[in-house]
Amino acid sequence: MPYGGSGSRSCRAISLPLRERGGLAFTGWETGLILGLAGSIGALTAPLVGQMADRWFATERLMAVLAFAGGAIKIVTAYQTSFAAWLWLSVLYSVIYVPTLALSNSLAFAHMRDPDREFPVVRVWGTIGWIAVAWVFPMVWLQTGLHTTWKPPFLVGTEAANVTHRLVDSLKGAGILSVVYGLYCLTLPRTPPKREAPDPFAALKAFRMCRLSSFAVLMGAGLVVAMVHNIYFMQTAPFLSSIGVRDSDILPAMSLGQIAEIAVMALLGPMLARLGFRRVLTMGAAAYVLRYLVFGTTALPVALIVASQALHGFCYACFFAAAYIYVDRLAEPDVRHSAQTVLGIVLLGLGPVAGGALNGALAQAFTGAGGTVNYTGFWYTAAGLSFAATLALVLVFRDQSKRAGAAAG
Repeated sequence: MPYGGSGSRSCRAISLPLRERGGLAFTGWETGLILGLAGSIGALTAPLVGQMADRWFATERLMAVLAFAGGAIKIVTAYQTSFAAWLWLSVLYSVIYVPTLALSNSLAFAHMRDPDREFPVVRVWGTIGWIAVAWVFPMVWLQTGLHTTWKPPFLVGTEAANVTHRLVDSLKGAGILSVVYGLYCLTLPRTPPKREAPDPFAALKAFRMCRLSSFAVLMGAGLVVAMVHNIYFMQTAPFLSSIGVRDSDILPAMSLGQIAEIAVMALLGPMLARLGFRRVLTMGAAAYVLRYLVFGTTALPVALIVASQALHGFCYACFFAAAYIYVDRLAEPDVRHSAQTVLGIVLLGLGPVAGGALNGALAQAFTGAGGTVNYTGFWYTAAGLSFAATLALVLVFRDQSKRAGAAAG
């Protein structure tokens, strides 16, 4: 396995064995295990960290400790070459890192006067940061002779001669950034635990939220949405390549989704105020249906299929971000951290694992004897699953949050 990344290389470089190009030569199964097992274990153990934040430790200090530890693990991983070392260090890092996604959400919610409007504005910076790293690191470290282009990231160049080996530096950079982030966490507003709460087990209390019909429906729909969401990241690149998009244009094409996410996130607050959670969540799930219907209709112009990447903004903002906000509304103050981690089990753990299995099953079912994938059947099946989640939200979901207003349907 290389350390990551993609891009065009010379024919001579491609003909070299991966290990000679600076990679680790892990098999596809080993790579999948590192990515899939680590993420799922991190999501499943996240409620334990939520319990710590709700009952024992100040959230900002706990996040700082986790960031320091995660940074150290990333730096150590950069110097490993064996599959076993990568697997177990990745699992350990996931156990430390994944809970911070929910903790950062709940910490932000705890200090916002109007989370419905303020949270999307804060959350959009996560997307901006994702784009910045994905664009800047290759520009600065993996390419030479940069020149402008009309396609994102608008500056491209020739890959460095030892580009595969250089990719490992992303781990070192991530480790350093994680330590800097830990220092920043120490400056965040004080967010103490609720030690005086009558129920000492915050995580168990958060799981009991499943008795609420709206939370149960959200978890069920979220499982399906998380599955088809992860299929998008697994199959979109080979799909775009199969319909004639050049390999060098695939990442710029997919980045349209992140750019659209910024725009939709900026509108999420007003949308929630005007339309309510049921309609916004339904819009998010329906965006998956529309995107996969477009993908499956391969007779459409390639430009239209590429343009449909913009639907990713509605997919993520209207479902994932809105779901985080809704759970904060629904949870009692003493279990907000744990409630976010319970939602994370589905969106970040079970969903991706089930999505990986579904992706494999669909790929096998729709691959012909010649190895060609019937993407019409593949994407239409994903659209059908998305439609089932959309229908469940329309027919069953009703806002039960304590701050639900008349507009929340």
